[in-house]
Amino acid sequence: MLERIAEIIKEQLNADGITITMDTSFEKDLEADSLDLFELVMTLEDEYGVEIPSEELENLTTVGEVIKYLESKGVEA
Repeated sequence: MLERIAEIIKEQLNADGITITMDTSFEKDLEADSLDLFELVMTLEDEYGVEIPSEELENLTTVGEVIKYLESKGVEA
């Protein structure tokens, strides 16, 4: 799942050349603002067929946290 999410992140945030890992922080490493994150969440919702409430988004600060959240909603790699 990390590979596909990394592709989406690189496309959404114009982050080519950045290595995306489970520990990658959206704010610190990718310099994503709230609009970037909102657009990213919309793409992930479409891709994986889940809804990520905005109040949950505040707790998802790294790529790994997003993956764990998706897995907790039944999304499989």
